[in-house]
Amino acid sequence: MSVGDLLARWRTHLEQERRRSPHTVRAYLAAATRLLEQTEQPDWPGIAALDAVALRNQLAMRRAEGLGNASAARELSALKAFIAFARQQAGMDDPAPPRLRGPRVKKGLPRPITPDDALNLAEMVAGAATEEWIGARDRAVLLLLYGAGMRIAEALSLKGDALPLGETLVVTGKGNKQRVVPLLPIVRDAVASYIEACPWPVEKDRPLFRGAKGGALSQGMVQKATARARTALGLPPTATPHALRHSFATHLLGAGADLRSLQELLGHASLGSTQIYTKVDAARMLESYRSAHPREQDQT
Repeated sequence: MSVGDLLARWRTHLEQERRRSPHTVRAYLAAATRLLEQTEQPDWPGIAALDAVALRNQLAMRRAEGLGNASAARELSALKAFIAFARQQAGMDDPAPPRLRGPRVKKGLPRPITPDDALNLAEMVAGAATEEWIGARDRAVLLLLYGAGMRIAEALSLKGDALPLGETLVVTGKGNKQRVVPLLPIVRDAVASYIEACPWPVEKDRPLFRGAKGGALSQGMVQKATARARTALGLPPTATPHALRHSFATHLLGAGADLRSLQELLGHASLGSTQIYTKVDAARMLESYRSAHPREQDQT
C-alpha cells in the first residue's frame, strides 16, 4: 500500500465515518503526512508500532520549526488519532495510541458579540452580496449559527431533506451525534427567503446551501463575506461565524438557561466544555460593573 493509499483511507475515515469538519480534515491529513515522511512507515502495522518516543521526536521537530503550545497540542491530538486508526486497521487488540502528555495550553474565553451586532452582521453580509440570492443564503447561514447555536460545518452539511423547517431541527454534529435544536421564526423565514431566491432546485440528497455554481457552499466563502461585513461595521477580528455560536450560548446563559440544557443545545460531549460560558458571562458582568459603578468611575 502506498503512502497515498494510506492517506486516502485516513481522509475517508475522517470525512465519512467521523464527520470531521473540512478544517480538521486538512489539519489531521497534514499531521499524518509529516509523520509518514519523517518515519518512512509503509503500512498500517508499521504506523501502529510507533511509540511515545516517535511521537516525542516528531513534536520536537515541529517545535524546532517554531510551533507554539496550542499548535503542538493540536498536532499531538492529530497524531494520536492517526496511530489509533492505524492500530485498528492493523487488527491490534488495543487500539489506544501511545501515552504522551501534550504541552499545557491556557484556554482563552470565547469572544461573543452583542445581539444587535449579531443581527447587524447578518444583514450587512446580505446587503453586500453581489447577488440577491447569495445575500439571502449567507444571511440564512449566519442566523442558523446565532439563532440555533449550530457550528458552521453543521449548517453547511444540511441537505434538502431538512425541508420544510419546523419549530425544531435534528442536527448531526461531531462524532456523528445527533441533537435537536429549536428554530426561531426569524431563522425559518431567513431559510425560506433563501430557498425562494435560490436559482438551484432543492434536492433531498444535495446540499441545502449552494455555491455560485451550484455545488456545496464552502466555509471559506461564508468566512470571507463575514470578514468584509465586520470590517464595514467596525467589529473586531474575533467576530467570526463561530463567534455567533459563542454568542448564542452566552446570551442564553445570561437569560437564565441552565448548563445541562445549554450542553444539549450545543452538542457538547461533556459539561466541562459548556461551563466555560459561565466564565464568559461572569467576565461580561464584571466589565459592566466596572463601567457603571461610581467608585470605579472615580478611579479612572
